Amino acid sequence: MTGQKKHQAQIIYLILAALFIASLVTSNLIFQKFFYWYPFNFEVFGVKLFEVSVGLLPYPITFLITDVLSEMYGIKKANQVVIAGIFASFFSLGILYISMMAPATSWSVVNDSTFMEVFGAAPLAVLASMMAYLFAQFIDIRVYHFWKNFTHGKHLWLRNNFSTFSSQIIDTLTVLILLCSFDIIAWGNFLGLLVSGVLFKIMIAAIDTPVLYIIVFFFRRHFNLKMGEEIEI
Repeated sequence: MTGQKKHQAQIIYLILAALFIASLVTSNLIFQKFFYWYPFNFEVFGVKLFEVSVGLLPYPITFLITDVLSEMYGIKKANQVVIAGIFASFFSLGILYISMMAPATSWSVVNDSTFMEVFGAAPLAVLASMMAYLFAQFIDIRVYHFWKNFTHGKHLWLRNNFSTFSSQIIDTLTVLILLCSFDIIAWGNFLGLLVSGVLFKIMIAAIDTPVLYIIVFFFRRHFNLKMGEEIEI
């Protein structure tokens, strides 16, 4: 690989890492708003199907990015981004604590009570999300590379879906158990949110498979990579 293309690969890696961290931190901050998809207007265990947190909207992007990084840059570089995401999330947690302690002025558009109502549960949510995130992301990367080695770099759809399905189920189960334990979500909504969350994430994972194929195709074409070959930066 020429020096110019190696530089391009480094820039792309930094952009993907930035998108990963932004998606992760944002999903933790907006999780308290829930919505449901109107076409799916029936209930599962007392909760409407696809009645899920808006925090799930950016979160699947993180798994797509780790799959891209695992495929094109290798397990070591993918793990580095995951660890960077952990530091970024805990840093945002510290900022939230300081922001909640700082008293609002009399003319502040957002007063203390409003701020606490929106972000008061965020620190616990970040903690719960990080514990689930650690399990899910590292499992995603390891399952992905297991299938990549097992198939000798072939069948991209297989490792993408197997790794994402298993990690998303673990992530959803872990974070819901923790959020219910912290009394942020009622236990009565647990089963419904678990089923809805897993189905939603599996559906998104299936949709992102062609996206992954397109990204990997352009990577291999631009950097002249063989099947299963990774970029060294």
